Amino acid sequence: MSHEIVVKEAMKTNLAIINPELTVLDAAKLMKKRRIGNVLVVQNKLPVGILTESDIIKKIVAEAKNPKDIQIKDVMTTPVIIIDSFVTLEEAMKTMGKCNIRRLPVVENNELIGIITQKDISRISPVLHEISREWHDITTRDETHYKKQIFSGKCEDCGILSTNLKNVEGKLLCEECTDSLKYE
Repeated sequence: MSHEIVVKEAMKTNLAIINPELTVLDAAKLMKKRRIGNVLVVQNKLPVGILTESDIIKKIVAEAKNPKDIQIKDVMTTPVIIIDSFVTLEEAMKTMGKCNIRRLPVVENNELIGIITQKDISRISPVLHEISREWHDITTRDETHYKKQIFSGKCEDCGILSTNLKNVEGKLLCEECTDSLKYE
């Protein structure tokens, strides 16, 4: 029986983490210092968003805004799809392809422990990289697959931070708010 590699075995654990209240300039300086293309936005040890070079180019540079004047929380991509550490690399790559994303924060026991990227997976398994092209359509995401993902961020009902937000009729809700809907 062949051993399937799980996310935990391939993820990066040396994370670049930043507070949502800091400025985009702070984030850009951290990215430059660490020579990376993204930072995870974390509040109370939970990932609430991600800020990428692409976000900065599209939302700050192209709009001629000053990165010193803009808080990360105002331009970060949120909520963020997360993945469990024991999911296989194939499943992680499938999620990235179908949801049209390149990075997944890794959560174990409701705690952020790493990040896995398409590049990480491609380095380990060039075959998976080829397979991912079948799942990945640059312009669209598979909405059915996307809605089944687990998100990390703020519940759209009660505002609590959670690494277990579920898409319920287009709203991202925590477990309590999802459960309370069942009893209404």
